[in-house]
Amino acid sequence: MSDNEKQVMVNSLRAYLANLVRGALIGTAEIVPGVSGGTIALVTGIYEALIGSAGHLLSALRLAVADVPRGAGFSRASAEFRRVRWDVVLPALIGLVCAALIAAKLLEPVLHDHPVSSRAVFFGLVLASLWVPISMIGGRWRASEIVTAVLVAALAFGLTSLPPTSVSPNPLLVALAAAVAVCALVLPGVSGSFFLLSFGLYETTISALNDRDLGYIATFALGAVIGLSLFVKLLQWLLEHRRRITLVVMTGIMAGCLRALWPWQSEQRELLAPSDGVGVTVLFFLLGVALVTAVLVIEHLALRNRPTDDEPTERISRVG
Repeated sequence: MSDNEKQVMVNSLRAYLANLVRGALIGTAEIVPGVSGGTIALVTGIYEALIGSAGHLLSALRLAVADVPRGAGFSRASAEFRRVRWDVVLPALIGLVCAALIAAKLLEPVLHDHPVSSRAVFFGLVLASLWVPISMIGGRWRASEIVTAVLVAALAFGLTSLPPTSVSPNPLLVALAAAVAVCALVLPGVSGSFFLLSFGLYETTISALNDRDLGYIATFALGAVIGLSLFVKLLQWLLEHRRRITLVVMTGIMAGCLRALWPWQSEQRELLAPSDGVGVTVLFFLLGVALVTAVLVIEHLALRNRPTDDEPTERISRVG
């Protein structure tokens, strides 16, 4: 084996491990109420690669279903399959599933026993993450864009102010909740776990993961696939044809959803004034900011050593 071949193998292994870790971070975020897996995908630099791959995969499945019965073969479907970034998707998916299972065990007692400190970390993480869509937009914001972002943020603020509900789970409700919650993998700033809280299914879903309730998990997965298939193509089109305004809306959603992560709030999500332990809470908030800042700095240093012939706004699609 030549030195060049060895170097290619080493680089491929590094990319695989890096995407495995990115997927693990996304999976961990999906277990945390108020934290968006899409936001983590943005911060770690694989968001557009995942969205694009999901779109091509769905197109491949649709073409296979349409072409095979009428004898047209797999040629069109195969072409779409080949456009999927499997080098990103497969390791990220493995990391996501493994991390979600582990985080369901580890984070549940932490969130229950230390809610204020946990929300402080997540508040800092999401606040610092606002830089990602803002930097992707680039240039000066027009007045209409500022107004749009403010209105969207106000809407997200209002929705995250709604008190949680408690309902008895049934297959239809579980599938519906999953279809809505999966938007967190597609839309930065939207928390899938937060939607499950709103449906009153968060603890039930965590318990199902921990208890390996295959019936519940299969129903949830079916709903997630349906929701993803309905939503991902729309977002892919928006990012390709209405990129700037889509990112403006994403920024507003992320800003408005910060309301759900205010450290001091009641069980009914009423905002409370800071109480005891403010200093410690601020330190946890700064920890969240520092974590995202470190990721962004690492990403910047990594991108500086890569080819620069892509469009500036495409920077987050370059991975590993």
